[in-house]
Amino acid sequence: MTIQIEPATAARFDDVATMLGPKKPGSDVCWCLSHRLDSRTNRELVGPARGEYVRGLTERPVAPGVLAYDGGEVVGWAAVAPRSELPFERSTKIPHVDDLPVWSLWCIRVRPGHRGRGIAHALVQGAVEYAAAQGAPAVEGYPVDNEGRKVDLTMAFVGTRSLFEKAGFTKAADTGSVAGGFPRVLMRRALA
Repeated sequence: MTIQIEPATAARFDDVATMLGPKKPGSDVCWCLSHRLDSRTNRELVGPARGEYVRGLTERPVAPGVLAYDGGEVVGWAAVAPRSELPFERSTKIPHVDDLPVWSLWCIRVRPGHRGRGIAHALVQGAVEYAAAQGAPAVEGYPVDNEGRKVDLTMAFVGTRSLFEKAGFTKAADTGSVAGGFPRVLMRRALA
């Protein structure tokens, strides 16, 4: 299996929709916006407008994330962007460890039927490489510190501490955030 990682550009929007969109076109689903937008905008953006917002993100010079492909089929997504553009910038639960203009990697999704094959690892590495190519001095993640215990799939999108450690991240701080009953930690990988 050879996993290829590509930026989520407008030309790949259909693949972004496969990874993030609803099964029913009018449904309200995350579209990986709940941690990209402030809570008010996130609540007000409903139904198909969510997908159109993401389409707009893919049209920007910097893609909103990366996609994983296995033999041409999209099998994964990772959201990565400058922290300054995200609610993490103002979070009271996710600390700032310094003033570096870091990027955040906060959502990792692998399609059902493709899990357990290393795709999440390829996504984290691909997101780091994309951020580095865009000039990021470091990338942060905010995974759960589950100590090897099973994480509920609905909350697994944040990743695990061990997933980030295997990608060269180290713990930089504790956070005041919890996901799926586990504490989240701030993991960082310096790029410069």
